[in-house]
Amino acid sequence: MPQGEVEGVELRGPVEGRFGEILTRDALELLAGLHREFDGTRRELLRRREERQRELDGGGTLDFLESTAEVREGDWTIAPAPDALLDRRVEITGPTDRKMVINALNSGATGFMADFEDSNSPTWSNLVGGQVNLADAVRGTIDFTSPEGKEYRLADEPTTLLVRPRGWHLPERHLLVDGEPVAGALMDFGLYVFHNARELLERGAGPYLYLPKLESHLEARLWNDVFCAAQDRLGLDRGTIKATVLIETLPAAFEMHEILHELRHHSAGLNAGRWDYIFSTIKRFRTRPEFVLPDRAAVKMTVPFMRAYTELLVKTCHHRGAHAMGGMAAVIPSRTDEEANERAFAAVREDKRREATDGFDGTWVAHPDSVAVARQEFDSVLAREPNQVARTREDVEVGAADLLNVEATPGEITEAGLRSNVNVGIQYLSSWLRGNGAAGIYGLMEDAATAEISRSQVWQWIRHDAQLADGRSVTPELVRDLATAELERIGEEIGDDEWFEAEGRPRQSRELFERVALSGPDEFVEFLTLPAYEVLD
Repeated sequence: MPQGEVEGVELRGPVEGRFGEILTRDALELLAGLHREFDGTRRELLRRREERQRELDGGGTLDFLESTAEVREGDWTIAPAPDALLDRRVEITGPTDRKMVINALNSGATGFMADFEDSNSPTWSNLVGGQVNLADAVRGTIDFTSPEGKEYRLADEPTTLLVRPRGWHLPERHLLVDGEPVAGALMDFGLYVFHNARELLERGAGPYLYLPKLESHLEARLWNDVFCAAQDRLGLDRGTIKATVLIETLPAAFEMHEILHELRHHSAGLNAGRWDYIFSTIKRFRTRPEFVLPDRAAVKMTVPFMRAYTELLVKTCHHRGAHAMGGMAAVIPSRTDEEANERAFAAVREDKRREATDGFDGTWVAHPDSVAVARQEFDSVLAREPNQVARTREDVEVGAADLLNVEATPGEITEAGLRSNVNVGIQYLSSWLRGNGAAGIYGLMEDAATAEISRSQVWQWIRHDAQLADGRSVTPELVRDLATAELERIGEEIGDDEWFEAEGRPRQSRELFERVALSGPDEFVEFLTLPAYEVLD
């Protein structure tokens, strides 16, 4: 148990093994203080999201804010980046399990984003065990021995560590303060900085974060206030914490200047979180037929609305002296199909070449084998320079209409695309319910963001009576028929014993997928992870 009771704090998860090293009295007191000071504001901001959605459903639109024009037009920059974050040309991402942490830190990337969010299934063991793993990694003591006896240890010069806490919307049911669940964001952030901030500083780095799912500069302001409070309570100088914000929601794309301004003393730039951005675009304009998208595979970074978003992100960041980070290369190499690998890495190379030539300062990959491919493209542009923040992209002109030009996206809605959405959605939920939030499916690393695209597209296509390329309508009945067929296919590919009789949980995964994809034309579930969390062991 923690070292002494903390008034008003209730732990509903076991404190076993080394968990007591993380769930200490002082750490829980910090979490309780942050919860009491900021949870009311967090809840109010979530209510604002609901209000904005009602406005959009009623015919409203998104635009740059008149009330913050002075910020967009003002002459200001963010605080300078620390030395450890000057060169970020390739960052690898993944969950915080022990082997993953070691391999990612040894990958040769310039950074590793350890994830408590979309690539993590939020079991109590994953969350607290992940904190143990990160504490060991920071101190250089992390090691791991596989069941086969293979040993893993840190290299002499591991990469820079960054950590992504959960978004503002996700609760942590195992940790209550005054009878209310603590926000997962506050738990992940608070435990990490409490145990590691000073150690990181002594080693020439610092507490560096990624912030997901923000929808407004007011949500960035809340994070900034949390940072200031935590730094004051831990005796750290303000500005010690540095955070990169993922611009992965459509509303946030209209407030990039404002988000950087709110976090200007703590900012480390913005990231183009492409998959969640597509999901957010569907979600926020779900009632509008002109926002119906074709197959997920057709929504490339070069289509007009995605191109506008990424070019505006680079211009905004560099105007404010901030890093612009590119999106995820989700390829998982095959150990048996070299031709497939060549095609996959060619696509990665093309994607990273576009980002580097557009002015991005770095990018994300999901697998160590993609690091060298991405690095080569950024090396060819950056050469010996650590970044290209000085390239201000004055040639870019992006307005609200460009960001909302979804209708110009080319492509069809096909049975293959629908089958893929159903298959990936069910398989991912199965993996997530078993504690694995980063699932390799058909050569791609799928996470909650890509699963969200899968189920939201199905919902959108049904809502707007979309037609497949062969003329059939997308209906709930068709989706259910395809789900039955895809379950059988998955069983054949994985093996019926493993899929149906062991821990695959296919029926429960299917029920969850249909709950969030077939919820009715006026009932859109905000995040699939919320109902899934209710049945997570």
